[in-house]
Amino acid sequence: MDIAVIAFTFLRILAFILGVLVVFSAIVTAVKTFVVPRGVQDPLARLLFRSTRAIFRLLAHGKDYDRQDRIMAFYAPVTLLLLPVVLLVVVQIGYMFIYWAMEPRPFFDLFELSGSSLLTLGSAERETIISKILEFSEATIGLILIALLIAYLPTMYAAFSRRETAVALWDGRAGTPPTVAMMINRTWRNGELTGTGEIWLAWQVWFSELEESHTSLASLAFFRSPRPGRSWITAAGNVLDSAAFMLSAVDIPFEPKAAFCLRSG
Repeated sequence: MDIAVIAFTFLRILAFILGVLVVFSAIVTAVKTFVVPRGVQDPLARLLFRSTRAIFRLLAHGKDYDRQDRIMAFYAPVTLLLLPVVLLVVVQIGYMFIYWAMEPRPFFDLFELSGSSLLTLGSAERETIISKILEFSEATIGLILIALLIAYLPTMYAAFSRRETAVALWDGRAGTPPTVAMMINRTWRNGELTGTGEIWLAWQVWFSELEESHTSLASLAFFRSPRPGRSWITAAGNVLDSAAFMLSAVDIPFEPKAAFCLRSG
């Protein structure tokens, strides 16, 4: 057999293996990001988030705080919407390698065939059984990725809404930005200084939900509060400071729920 034929066959095998690995990496990224209910690091998702963050930080550089906050507020939503697009592109590239390995053809034909199959357009088709199987598998992967994003966003924003509702309520009690002095002063003026148990219990539940949601939905940590002067991190820190101050320096009966809230935080 001619050496050139052997080398070309070997190259096609390598292209097929590379294509399978590329597609598999996209599927793994989607599973880790959208399905696995724990914080799992993924190289592709991490690269996308870091790259997008660098761009947004560059855009926000030199601006005042309000303009920086307005710019960075788009960082997490834009990155989250870019992720499935990037995954679809990666899948398309992987299948282009696979299609070329099955039947070498020009780049544009590979691009058209892979894109048509991925987006289930069906404008470019092949007649062989193997090609049909590949087209159906690519279309299935594309639909699954889009369905995962559609299912992921409502869950994300439901958790975001619960987080920010508690933060807004705390700002009403402790001010914006929240302070321990303002929290104690307003609580005392309203006659609730000795009846704060339910407050600490609610925040104990909030901390538990935060741990669960920001672990399974890791990108939620980058979603900023709706108002520039409001931050869930600042509010959480102030809740813990207030609970510690109430336990150690305010002359009221010991409140075990404040201690449990402090421990949960």
